[in-house]
Amino acid sequence: MQLRKVFPIIIVLISLSLIGTIYVQYNWLQTMLADKHEDFKFKMTRGMDEVGKLLMEQKGTLPSLKNYRTKPGFNWPSEQFQMELMKPPTIAQKFTEFEVEEKLRKAFDNHDLHNLKFEFAINSNVNLMSYELKSKGFMKAAEDIDTANGNNITFIYYFSPPSGSDLENLVPEENMIVIVPNVKKIILQQMKWMIVGAAFFTIMIIAAFYVTVTALLRQKKLSEIKNDFINNMTHEFKTPLATISLAVDALRNDKVMQDRTKMDYFSSIIKEENKRMNKHVETILQAAVMDRQELQLNKQPIHVHDLINEIMDNYVLQLDDKNGHADLNLSARQDYIEADPVHFRNLISNLIDNAVKYSKENLELKITTHSTSKNLVIRVEDNGIGMSKETVRRIFEKFYRAHTGNIHNVKGFGLGLSYVKTIVDAHNGKIKVESVLGKGSAFTLELPLLKKKPVDETASIHHHS
Repeated sequence: MQLRKVFPIIIVLISLSLIGTIYVQYNWLQTMLADKHEDFKFKMTRGMDEVGKLLMEQKGTLPSLKNYRTKPGFNWPSEQFQMELMKPPTIAQKFTEFEVEEKLRKAFDNHDLHNLKFEFAINSNVNLMSYELKSKGFMKAAEDIDTANGNNITFIYYFSPPSGSDLENLVPEENMIVIVPNVKKIILQQMKWMIVGAAFFTIMIIAAFYVTVTALLRQKKLSEIKNDFINNMTHEFKTPLATISLAVDALRNDKVMQDRTKMDYFSSIIKEENKRMNKHVETILQAAVMDRQELQLNKQPIHVHDLINEIMDNYVLQLDDKNGHADLNLSARQDYIEADPVHFRNLISNLIDNAVKYSKENLELKITTHSTSKNLVIRVEDNGIGMSKETVRRIFEKFYRAHTGNIHNVKGFGLGLSYVKTIVDAHNGKIKVESVLGKGSAFTLELPLLKKKPVDETASIHHHS
């Protein structure tokens, strides 16, 4: 099955798997949150139950006078005092706020509720709104319950003497109220590492999904490039082979064999087409070398102006064929750089060759240079067919060729500008392209200048048109 057909299926399957995994993770966290909430309530209830029983056991039957002295109208000895002596003490009378809080905190610690923030109070069933004993922040916590959206939880423990005991009905029943603020925050804190782990692995899954899709897209793109390259290569080799075949057939003709001039003509055609094929093979081999990152440069000091003039001498016929002309404004004060003569010549030739190939009649080619304190700037500008924004963005990709309606209307493998970019980078330079569709393109090179000049040489400025 072709990648083009299987690709959408893979994307859908991976997307469904990712959505399903995130959904399961979310539900799992919700279930864990509910379970932790119930576990918290269970531990709170157990802890309060233990404290309640302990307080009842320690309360005893003897009254405590700690609260009576503060009551209005209390006289000692008096009839009121005698009545109070007959009553068993309440929890609020027997224990202080600090004692109750200490017992609660110890019980909560025993149930893994460490450093728990809570407020508490003790009241009687006779008057529920009259708190006989309470912590400092209890009233504020009680007021916040109505506006806390259920985030504060209230726990109530009912003190009552054992049924049938002597103490039953002698004292009012009491309640112990404990309010825990920000319960949700406490539970989430307990689940912190579970949430972090779930989030981490979810991000890992999304990253794996992204990498997989990116790899598939790259593979799809490479597959398309490979097909275009094979088509171009087949065409590029088929044309010279057909020409050679026709020339060989002509050479076998008796009339041609008797005519030395025609023999030389057809022999020269075979030689030129053979050179053309060798050039194609060399281009492909260069691409293979660059792909393996085995490019080795033999850098030498060279004058760029001299090199540009030599290259332009080889393009006179091509310019005449396009009814065009070249305007060279080589005005750089410094044109001396360290570069590989062969590869740098190929670099400039590729830019000029592209300007010639991708142009209409009346080609105007402009090559200008200028120098800065550190760099030599070379600009190759034409009035050709130009490029779209998409083409400009991808122009330096290997095997990429701008579509112009017919894949074979301009010959080549799409390796030229990829090679140019590689050579520029290898020389520690920069290249940028500006282009307007239908109006032309301009390539600007920046290459580091060689500061030291040879003793016998001076920089020169040339003009050729």
